[in-house]
Order: sequence, then structure tokens, then C-alpha cells
Amino acid sequence: MEGPAHEFPRQQARTRRFSLGVPRNITISPDGERVVFLRSPGGVDPVTSLWVYRTATRTETEVASAAAILGAGDEELPAEERARRERNRELARGIVSYACDEAVSRATFSLGGRLWWASLKEEDGFGGPVELPTPPGVVSPWPDPTGRLVAFLSGPRLCLVPTAWTGAYVVLAEEQGEVTWGAAEFVAAEEMGRTRGFWWAPDGSSVLAARVDNAAVTTWWTTDPSTPSAAPQAHRYPVAGSADAAVSLWLIDIAFDQGAREGGLLEEGAHEGGAAKPGRRTQVHWDSERYPYLVVVHWSRHGPPLLLVEQRDHKACAVLAVDATNGTTSTVTETTDETWVDWPTGLPAWSEAGRLVWATPEGDTWRLKVGDEMVTPPGLQVRDVTTIGRSVVFTASTEPEMVEAWSWSPGEGLRQLTDARGVSSAIAEGPARVAISRSMSWHGLRARVEVEGSEPHTLVDKSETPVVDPAVRFLRVGEHHLSVAVVLPTGHAGGKLPVIMAPYGGPGHQMVLRAKSLWLEAQWIADQGFAVVVADGRGTPGRGPAFERTVYRDLAHPPLEDQVEALHGAAEQVPELDLGRVGIKGWSFGGYLAALAVLARPDVFHAAVAGAPVTDWHFYDTYYTERFLGHPGTELEAYERSSLLSLAPGLERPLLIVHGFADDNVFAVHTLRLSSALLVAGRTHNVLPLPGVTHVASREDVTESLLLNSVEFFRQALAHPAKLEG
Repeated sequence: MEGPAHEFPRQQARTRRFSLGVPRNITISPDGERVVFLRSPGGVDPVTSLWVYRTATRTETEVASAAAILGAGDEELPAEERARRERNRELARGIVSYACDEAVSRATFSLGGRLWWASLKEEDGFGGPVELPTPPGVVSPWPDPTGRLVAFLSGPRLCLVPTAWTGAYVVLAEEQGEVTWGAAEFVAAEEMGRTRGFWWAPDGSSVLAARVDNAAVTTWWTTDPSTPSAAPQAHRYPVAGSADAAVSLWLIDIAFDQGAREGGLLEEGAHEGGAAKPGRRTQVHWDSERYPYLVVVHWSRHGPPLLLVEQRDHKACAVLAVDATNGTTSTVTETTDETWVDWPTGLPAWSEAGRLVWATPEGDTWRLKVGDEMVTPPGLQVRDVTTIGRSVVFTASTEPEMVEAWSWSPGEGLRQLTDARGVSSAIAEGPARVAISRSMSWHGLRARVEVEGSEPHTLVDKSETPVVDPAVRFLRVGEHHLSVAVVLPTGHAGGKLPVIMAPYGGPGHQMVLRAKSLWLEAQWIADQGFAVVVADGRGTPGRGPAFERTVYRDLAHPPLEDQVEALHGAAEQVPELDLGRVGIKGWSFGGYLAALAVLARPDVFHAAVAGAPVTDWHFYDTYYTERFLGHPGTELEAYERSSLLSLAPGLERPLLIVHGFADDNVFAVHTLRLSSALLVAGRTHNVLPLPGVTHVASREDVTESLLLNSVEFFRQALAHPAKLEG
């Protein structure tokens, strides 16, 4: 099948959802002279390189080309790097992450499991990149703030290499068995947002490193049925109610070998003390029986190391300060909640004045707090904190569909930095700031560099222009004033249309935002003859703590009820919606919600495409599931109330379930168990297995085909007003 209807699905697949060619992962030097970022050469080229924008000359320079380093060969990724990219939902290849010294004068990155070190300064001729001597399989390199040393992971080991030493690397920490050093355990990387497992002291004299013992964690396996000769892959995956990894934190001092210089192992410019090696190791102590989860580590020049630790039942957390001389900790603040504790990302941290930057729910607003001072007003929802320097830079909203960048400082107070009436954020260092905005007024992303005393510069965006131009109607509907968006076919002249609802609908992710790039697929689907409705129900972020906590002990009924409320409320304002022909589609939690909709409310929903759905919450991970449903040993009713399996005999509508067999987040057991329950109940359904595909279904052929197949499924299923089977 070819033709105009296929143009957008193919373009979306080739461009990795229009993410290629876009500047990202932005860092500003403290002096404001350099803005470092990643970007691929064009909108269909997935091989990303490292770039620097010089604010004085207003020029962008590619300082490390992944294509030039790799040549014609393919990049061979260590298993740990593949897992890291999966956790980060990484869609590109090449240099997909980097880290800088404190001056942002040099950067380190891994490529093909090898370690590279590149200059970011024009006066150095951007000299590099230079490969540093390491073992194979380098992952997550990070230089110390002075730029003398780079710590990195190699398998389960935490290693170190000086940047001016031609000798061998050294191992800082390693153990036998199921122990890793310096890496984030699964639930930290997937659910907590903590992708790192080691942190440098501000002077580079020591490293805080996580020791993770996975011995007690359940081993689950994935295999590729289409390649029976391939060995199964093991995954340490802690399902709800089972043992988590045992995580401890250690201070490892860096010592220097005086004999290394005498032996001629050091180049000119290396550290005067000699070659680096591990020194004293001190365990950091806190009440890990009460607080087993290590969620955040923050170490800056403005105070001692900060830890955020959390109870397993999520009802309490504590911010602790670490004494770096002996590993003892003291409590800075504690938070409790009868449902679960929460906080905006980027916190806790020290301000430049050494005051704790934290956030607290007051009324139904997340408010920013610096020391004892509440610095944001009621009604301004703080979303996340992006920079803490001269000022605290954060994102916040007064209306959930629009997010803007804000700052607060003791001298200037509270300021709004952007006014894109879309989705914006910002980072700032010294005299420079980069505002990153998406809007309904333009396609894609604008990264605007602003330096005091200079004209702003927008970093070049090399992404493709979409072949569709969304027109979205934003509504507020129903008893709960739900945020809803409706997309109709381009130029639709009136008349009833079958409806496709496309929610995520669960905790942690918001879909109804005023950014044109988020509505491309919805517009294309609408142009195939549908009305697309997207709604953020209770449990989704952006509306305050009470709105989010409505799903406590019940992930099924409030989200589903709100999709029904949103549909009926939208139909009152948009008469084109045909409530006799309603389909629903989604992925992950959205897939769960889609399957739930046709199983529990066939009177409203007449067909569903459920992608990678959680069908039984007993088989999802500890940190996420127990936050909302509790421990299955004491809250069995909450798990049964939220399960799809018991609803299987009631299926009356067409259901297509899609699942990647290499998915190590929502394992394929979810789809197989639901399909088995439906089969036993004699209920007809369709299953589309995706061998070799993970939770991020990013392969071009898969992305394109899934979209086309989903639309064709709905075209047939919603061709006529549905009737319940007798």
C-alpha cells in the first residue's frame, strides 16, 4: 500500500518522531562563553554528534563527530549501554550522552564501548576527541569537576582513568557475584529517574558510589522466538511484593601514587601527586531498614552531600546531609503523607547560599521552598527544577496545558522567563540562559540562547518539517474539569465521525499540552476519517497533589471513569463526535487503559488497540506498583480491583493486543496471560507479537506498520455503529 496516506507514517518512523536534528542535552559553561549540545546532522540521520555554540562569535561547531569516529562500521554497544538507553527511551545512535568538567572546557563520552575526551574551547582548536585507555564496555563516563580524572563503568566495575595519563586505567571498586558498583539498579533508572550510580566530590578528591547487590532480586528472562538459536537474556526484575536490590552508598577517596611520575608513566600536565588509585573506603550510614530506597544524590560546592531516601511503602522520605569525613548522616528535613510522598524532579539541592531547595504540597499546589521561605505562590504548580546557581530556575504552570520557565533569586524574587504559551523550560549559568520552547504557533523546538548584553541566538534545528499541520481544539470538560483535546480531519466540513481516544491516562505522564509537535500523529489519524480525543484524567500530573492521588489503591476506576467523562463532555461541545463508534488506543499504561475500556465499559468503547499493556499488577515492578497499590501481601484487593484478567470473560468488542517480546519493562507475560484468559473464556481477540522489539518500539518498520495497522483495525471495527453481542 502506497500513497499520500503513508507519507506521514513513514516520515514519523524515519525521523524517530521528529526528534532527529533537534538540539538537545544542553549545557552552559559558568562563564557563559560556551553552550554545549547534541544534534544529529539532519532530520533522518540518527547518528548524533557533540556541538559547541560560542556566544562571543555566535558560531556553532561540531567538536566530536560520531560518524567520523565510527567510520563505516556499526556501533557495537555493551549490554549495559543498551539497557541504559532503553531506560532513557533513547531513539538515536552515536554520541547520545556526555558529561563535562566544572568549567565546561572538556567533555567525555562513550562510543562503541570506548572512552573519548574532547576539548570544548576554540583556543585549544577543539583538540580532540582523544581516546583514553580503558577496558572494553565503557558506560556512563563522568569527569571529576577539575577535569583531571574520568570515572566510568565497565561491566559491574567502577573504574578510573586520568585524562593526561598514557598508562593503564585503575579499578575503584568491584566484587564477584551479583554486585555492581556505580550503576543505578533497575527501579532507580526506570522509575525513580536516577540514572546514575556515582557522584564526584566538588574538588575531585573522592567519589560517592552506589553498591548494588541484586542477589535477592527475581531473575526474569526474555527471548526472541524468531531466532531460536539466540540465548535468552536474563533481567534482574523486582516484581511487586518481592525483594528489591540491596543498595548502599560508599565514599571512595582518590589517592595518588608518587612512584608513577618517577617511573615515567605521567605526561606533562598530569596531576602533581602522581597516578590516581583508590584510597580509603567509607560506608555512608543511614537507617536503611526504614528508608531502603536511595532516590536522589546531590553533591555541590554549596554544602555537604545530600541524599533523598524513601520508605518502601512511599509514605515517608527524608533528606539527609552526609559528613564526608566519616560517612555519618543527619536529617535535614522529613516528609510524610498518608498516601505517598512526592516532589518535583531536580530536588533536593543546596542553593548558592547553602539553603535547602525543596518543595512541598500546600493546599493543592506544589510550592517551591528555599530554606524556610516559600518562594512561589498558591496556584503556581512547580513542575521541576532545572538549574540552581545565581537563581533557582524551574518550570511551573497556572493552567495544566501550558508550562513556562520561571526563576527565583533573593535579589530579583520570582520572575517568569518564557511566554511561549506552550511547553517551555530553561537552564542558566552565569550571564547566559537557554530557553527551550514548544508551542502551537510553530513546529518543533526552539532553543534560544540569551546572554546579557547580546542579541539572542536560536540554535539551528535540522529536523524535518512534518507533512501534517495539526489543528487542535483544547477543552475543559466535566465534573473534574478535565483537560481534553479534540482533533478533526483537516478541512472537515461537518458530519459525524467515528472517534479514537488516545490516552496515556496514568501517573507520571501528561498528554494534553499546547505544543504542536505532540499532535502530529493525532492529526494524521484524524485525516484518515476520525475524530481523535485525548484526555488527561485523575492521576496525571499538572493539576496538583489531590488530583494525582485520586488513584491511590485503584489504578482502574478513576482513570477509566475520566475517559468516559471526557468523551461525553467533549461530545457536548463538538457535535461531530459519533458516540456510537468509539475506539481507544494506547501504549504502556495507555495500553492497559485501552484494554480496560473495552472489557469494563463496552457500552461506551467499541474497539481497542492495547500496546504493551500491564494486565496484572502483580507482575510489574516494586517501586511503581507499590506506590499506588501498596504491597500485594496486605493490599490484595487493590491488585484485584486493578487487574484485567478477571474481566476477560466479559469481552464483547474487537481487541488487538500488541507486545514486544524483548520488552524488559512490561514483560510479554502480561499480554500472554490476558490472551490465555480470553481464550479460556472463549472470547475472540487478536494478538500482534513483535519479536526483538522492546518497550520502546522505535524500529522504523515497526513504527510505521503499527500506525497503519492500528488505523486499519479501527476502520473496520468502527465501520458501523456497534451493538453488544447477545
